[in-house]
Amino acid sequence: MDKRLNTAFIDADYMVYKIGFSSKDVSEAIACSRLQEQLFDLVYTTLKCEDYDAFITGKTNFRYEVAITHPYKGNRKMLERPIHYEALREKLISLGASVSENQEADDDVGIISSQYEGIIVHVDKDLDQLPGLHFNPIKGEMYSITPEQGLKNFYTQLLTGDRIDNIVCLYGIGPVKAAKILKDCTTEQELYGAVKKAYEDHEEPLDRLLENGRLLWLSRYEGQRWEFPSEE
Repeated sequence: MDKRLNTAFIDADYMVYKIGFSSKDVSEAIACSRLQEQLFDLVYTTLKCEDYDAFITGKTNFRYEVAITHPYKGNRKMLERPIHYEALREKLISLGASVSENQEADDDVGIISSQYEGIIVHVDKDLDQLPGLHFNPIKGEMYSITPEQGLKNFYTQLLTGDRIDNIVCLYGIGPVKAAKILKDCTTEQELYGAVKKAYEDHEEPLDRLLENGRLLWLSRYEGQRWEFPSEE
């Protein structure tokens, strides 16, 4: 893996909402100026990086077809968008941000962070399945995720689900119960075996496990979809 520790890999969707909702009473031009100022301050002052790759989510996403049991993000239909939503997205694009195609911005971050070693910038715990150096710009927190921790975070989500994205996994299992189920697992085969058993105990078919895995897994290369790991 090539080192690009002087580069920030940014899931920039949060910036549109954060700056948009705090700029309701100002003009579009001022809101866009704030976005540029905050982006540059984050990259060049806070992180002291020399460059950045920013990503925003486009209109197409394979997960809408994967989600059979429950509509993906079906609980977001009435989600309010800030008044300058489109203008702020266009501003990000003018500043070099890429728009995802048939996936999400965090998939793009997953792909580039698998190719290069930079700083993963986000506010979404879903990205904690990605190994590497992370920075949460809202909390001002820098932390590292090992490959082992990233896998455990992913398999934890296979048990708990993701309420924000309407990914429903196993009823009655929250973070505490999930940690208990996975506490003795040290390999991916053991993590998968424990999660598979939990699905069986809840009388959930393996198709549901595969569906949830494909909804939750962040791509590490273009077109990747999660598959059951070998149990050998």
